[in-house]
This record gives sequence, structure tokens and C-alpha cells, in this order.
Amino acid sequence: MTREEFLQRISLFSAGVLLPAPGIAVPGTWNNRNPEGFAERLIPVGRRLQLEGYYVWCNSPIQGDDGKIHVFFSRWKAEKSMSGWIRGSEVCHAVADHPEAPFRFMSVVLAPRGGNYWDATTCHNPHIRKVDGKYCLFFMGNSNGKTNTKRIGLATSDSLYGPWKRPDRPLLEAGEPGAWDDHCTTNPSFIKHPNGEYWLFYKSWNTAEYRKAAGKAVRGNRKYGLAIGKTLEGPYVRYENNPVVDFSGRGDHAQFEDAFIWYRGDKFRMLARDMGVFGDDVGLYMESDDGIHWGEPSLGYKPLKAYIREKAAPSYLRRYGRMERPQLLFLDGKPAYLFTAAQGGRYGTSTAVLLKIAEG
Repeated sequence: MTREEFLQRISLFSAGVLLPAPGIAVPGTWNNRNPEGFAERLIPVGRRLQLEGYYVWCNSPIQGDDGKIHVFFSRWKAEKSMSGWIRGSEVCHAVADHPEAPFRFMSVVLAPRGGNYWDATTCHNPHIRKVDGKYCLFFMGNSNGKTNTKRIGLATSDSLYGPWKRPDRPLLEAGEPGAWDDHCTTNPSFIKHPNGEYWLFYKSWNTAEYRKAAGKAVRGNRKYGLAIGKTLEGPYVRYENNPVVDFSGRGDHAQFEDAFIWYRGDKFRMLARDMGVFGDDVGLYMESDDGIHWGEPSLGYKPLKAYIREKAAPSYLRRYGRMERPQLLFLDGKPAYLFTAAQGGRYGTSTAVLLKIAEG
């Protein structure tokens, strides 16, 4: 099928109709060296968690002991606009009987606490894992409504329904002044290493670089570091050769964010949102033998329009057309569904977007 034939085919679908998930790759210029063809295995299911009056983001799923699918997600009031995540997000819990069923809103799990707390003004970036028999909800909070106080924290519970033990201090502070990660710690991804250590991957950037680039509308170069703990609660010590992923040497201000990391088949694997390697509206996939040295990126997922055809976005949704915050649902130990976040949806805000992962 040629690109022209493909575009003609998808143009026949009316607004809001899901595209079928053919086993045919969308022709393009991406250098896809992914041996598993991750992007080619994604089958669109549709939008989820369309909440009137709210933006929805950061949808992190897990199968509970009750067999149901639980999603921990960020939401904030639509009146705050898309930028409201930094100054008023809260982490919520929803449940579905199976991955493709509608999700039922359950509760607000973490809300900004106000006062002098480290998470006074926002709670965002939920990342749910089950570790050592307990549920671990990693998240980001800030204390002044700005990026320079973003810090990663960890809430724990014996049940996905709570109660959640909330931390009084962050799990990982920013680096020393002048360090590559002195601005913040955010966008957590966590694994328990096969050797028994606790590995926390995090995004950050350098404050001086942020200020220097401000006049050019470029806000630092986002990189990923690793911090390792001997216990789940920490302390977490930075890997001495951080950052472990740095695309700045590629030029054109290439960078990335929203990494989701897992270990399977004797390899560490990563999905992330691209920011200049192939484009700003696709995802990246990478592999590593040790979780520190990562191979060349390949295509992790395509632009939103490759999976869903919808009416034109309202002018205020300036990030429309790209999926962010990739998070995987594992069933029987295998990646089964990809949850992402994207602007648009029934209420003109943002929602979860669900894709099924075909067997590779």
C-alpha cells in the first residue's frame, strides 16, 4: 500500500471513528530499527476517561488482586486550561472490569496539601507498581506552582483502594547547583532490579541551561537519570555517570521525556515521548542489556492521527495530535495494553487513549 493509498483510506473514516489496526506499517521517514516492531503491534481501542470539566493525563494502569484493571491518573479543572497541571493537578483512581471496558471513577487519591508541604500545589505523574507485596504509587509534587520545585514522591498501600501512606518528604531531591539535574526530579519510572536493588529513573534538566535558552523559547534539555536504593523507601543514590540517556549531542535540541521502563526477556526496555529525534508527535522505543547503556531509539508509537480520526482541534489545544505519558498494562507478565494521554475528546480537554498490543 502506498502512502497516498493509505491516506485516502483513512480519509473515508468520519470524525471520531477509530482506524482499523492493519499489520501494514504507515510509510514514513522514521528510522525504525526496532527488532520487535513495537509501533506496528499497536491496535487502537479508543479514548477513555473523558471527564466533563477536567483535563485527564498520566494514565498508569495495573491489574489488581481482584482481577480488575485499575488506573491512576492525573486530572485538573478545565478552567485552569492545559497548563493547569503544574498548579492544581490531583491523582485519581478509576476501575474497569477488563482493559477495554469503561472505567468507573473511584476517588481522589492524592490532592495538593497546601501550606508548606513539598506537594502543596500539585500532585501529578502517577506511576503505579506492585513491589514486595505492596502497591507503590510514585508521583510528582511541587510547592510553588512552578517547575523548579517538582520532586518525586512515593505513596504506599496494601490495597489499590487505599488507604495510602503519604510521604512528608520527597523520595528524590534535585541535584546540587550546577549539576545536570539541579532543576527538579519528575516523570518517575521504577523497576525492582533482578539483583534486588530498587531503581528509580527520573527526568530533569539544568537550571542555567533553562535560563540561557529562555529567550529562544527553549526550556532546557530534558535527560534521564538513575537513582538506586537498597530499600524501597531509600535513600536513593544517584548513579555516578548520570544521565543515562542524553540526546543533546544529536543537535537541533533533541531530547525526550515520559520514559516508561520495564525488564523482560533479559533486557531493559523503554517507551518514551520523542522530542526531536524523529519528531514531536511520536514515541520512542529503546533497549538495554544493563539499564544504563541504551541502544539507538526506534519508533515506539505513531502520531495520534494514525490511530484515531477526529474533527479539527480547537485553537486552544496546541499539543493536539500527539500522545504523551506512555504507560503499559501487563497481563500474565506481558505488555498487553498501552495507555497514553492526548488532548481532545468529547469535552475538548484531554483524555486517556488506549491501544492494544498485539503479540510480537
